[in-house]
Amino acid sequence: VRFIEEMCKMRAFGRIWDEVTRERYGIENAKQRRFRYGVQVNSLGLTEAQPENNVQRIVLEMLAVTLSKDARARAVQLPAWNEALGLPRPWDQQWSLRIQQVLAHESDLLEYEDIFEGSHVIETKVRKLVEESLAEIDRIQEMGGAMAAVESGYLKSQLVSSHAERRARIESGQEKIIGVNIFETTEPNPLTADLDTAIQTVDPAVEARVIASLQQWRDTRYQPPFNHPRPCKALERLKEAAKGTDNLMEATLECARAGVTTGEWAGALREVFGEFRAPTGVSSAPVAVPAEQGSALAEVRAKVDATARELGSGKLRFLVGKPGLDGHSNGAEQIAVRARDAGFEVVYQGIRLTPEQIVDAALAEDVHAVGLSILSGSHAQLVPDVLERLRVAGATDIPVIAGGIIPNGDAEQLRAAGVAAVFTPKDFDITGIIGRIVDEIRKANKLDPLEVPA
Repeated sequence: VRFIEEMCKMRAFGRIWDEVTRERYGIENAKQRRFRYGVQVNSLGLTEAQPENNVQRIVLEMLAVTLSKDARARAVQLPAWNEALGLPRPWDQQWSLRIQQVLAHESDLLEYEDIFEGSHVIETKVRKLVEESLAEIDRIQEMGGAMAAVESGYLKSQLVSSHAERRARIESGQEKIIGVNIFETTEPNPLTADLDTAIQTVDPAVEARVIASLQQWRDTRYQPPFNHPRPCKALERLKEAAKGTDNLMEATLECARAGVTTGEWAGALREVFGEFRAPTGVSSAPVAVPAEQGSALAEVRAKVDATARELGSGKLRFLVGKPGLDGHSNGAEQIAVRARDAGFEVVYQGIRLTPEQIVDAALAEDVHAVGLSILSGSHAQLVPDVLERLRVAGATDIPVIAGGIIPNGDAEQLRAAGVAAVFTPKDFDITGIIGRIVDEIRKANKLDPLEVPA
């Protein structure tokens, strides 16, 4: 948790914002150049192993964006300690809220001016960050700006590469994570003594109730007391505006007044614009873990090559899917990159796919295995849906592997439903996971186990 460096980044952000707004956009009034921002403290560093340590991590991350008055976040959103285990309960969320409240109301932080002003150490780090950031901005400008950098895949590939390098440092032990690769022995944790009650479970009736409420709204929005006009004209006007150069806000407000739902609104725009699929950054990410002779990755790569030869295919093909409304793509990307480096041909189409799209791609690409990454809590619905569609298509010989934030009880149910293996954040050895996937491919194709460690 590099909270000193993160705090310096906040100071650098403010300095860069001031410079860019003044020099590029000509804003002379210093008050109008103030950088006001909110921060969601990232949950990437939270661990399933010894999750009580996540409380300290969250506090340190919060201090990074609150200690420096001149660069203090105006709003902070903290994750809960158990987000690597499952959905947080209201009490868990309250705990994170109380962390902020204790800092604001019980500490003397707000009584002082910026406590880092005049520090040569901090100023040196901030200047270095500003120089590096402005150089990166210049690179992006040379590409044609941020949109061009997104569309070319440059920004995404940089993110994926950075995460891959971090994962490699953790797996090698270069980067220490308490409870994961150092100080792994622990006393029993009363917070997780009963994992099934340490997280929130969602009653399936909630989904049915919400869908019924939505349908009722659609059926009654034209009647008293709402008396909305029929939405057809509003949606048609929205589509016409989207086809031309009109500002969409006026047509959008007309849709709102007509009782159009957000799903109907988005559907109308999707008809006109199609659906943007951003570059995944996987194919262009550099190798983070070299397959040197005698290394774990080299052994898994040998297993991949041997299995492909036995199956008579040039390469093993592995589809990584992100079903549902789940934008947390880092885990899927790291699996995809490591599988690629282990010799797989990887099919990864990005986030927010339907089970139908995933199965269609698996059949079209003739893959040897399907990996599903779900961190939204919807694994109990989405994974069985994929399994059933594969069964109907006569493709039960394709092993399905699930990964993500999946409680133990749910993992058992998924395995009982036919999932070949389930991986969660405690399984941080990605190379080992890839080896297990090869084992499942061999098992599904009735090949003898290979005596190559995974």
